[in-house]
Amino acid sequence: MVQLSFTLPMPHSKVAEGAAAQLAGKMGMDPALVVHARPMGPDFTFFVVYGRVSHLVDTDKVEVVERDYPLLTPKEANAAIKRALRRRLVVVGGCIGTDAHTVGIDAILNIKGFAGEKGLEYYRELKVVNLGAQVSVPQLVEAARAEKADAVLVSQVVTQRDAHLLNTREMSAAFREAYPSDKRPLLVVGGPRFDETMAGELGVDRVFSRGTTPGEVASYLVHRLTAAPQKGSA
Repeated sequence: MVQLSFTLPMPHSKVAEGAAAQLAGKMGMDPALVVHARPMGPDFTFFVVYGRVSHLVDTDKVEVVERDYPLLTPKEANAAIKRALRRRLVVVGGCIGTDAHTVGIDAILNIKGFAGEKGLEYYRELKVVNLGAQVSVPQLVEAARAEKADAVLVSQVVTQRDAHLLNTREMSAAFREAYPSDKRPLLVVGGPRFDETMAGELGVDRVFSRGTTPGEVASYLVHRLTAAPQKGSA
């Protein structure tokens, strides 16, 4: 049994409920049972439908990016940075292009953090430069060079016409043009519509999707930047 929720552009009525059941049936649910229907204003209705499906899932063909580094506490991360770098690890972040949604980058960088975890500003051995929203790619590259950034974090929420993919490719190309390969900062992007398996295709070192916590990002940065002598070797 599976549960499906969706909205139809129809006022709430018996006809709308029948249309919802019909749509679910066409998507392979048999039988499809409408268990919840609620008006969403005068012209839309929200539905929850239960039903049985006969499709099979082959888990051997599922492609995911498994975490290949240990999760560190802030104390452990600070100690690793101090021991390996003997200086603060510099992180520059922001939202590029026309994206004005800073909730994602702020959740990772700001000290208040996300999901009960403090953001990267909380880490004593991290220097965090948050450029905010609508940062152009040249501005991002300039800031990274000026701050001698070890890592660049980019958040993208706006996804119309695959803007997040276009912006990321433009960003990665600009950094490769501006830096020798052994000096380029680590490039990390994140957002709710990114596919974590696309890092290589997008020209970045890591892609994080929805639900990522500051601790996961901090642990990744420490793993990559304290385990190897060179920056950004993809």
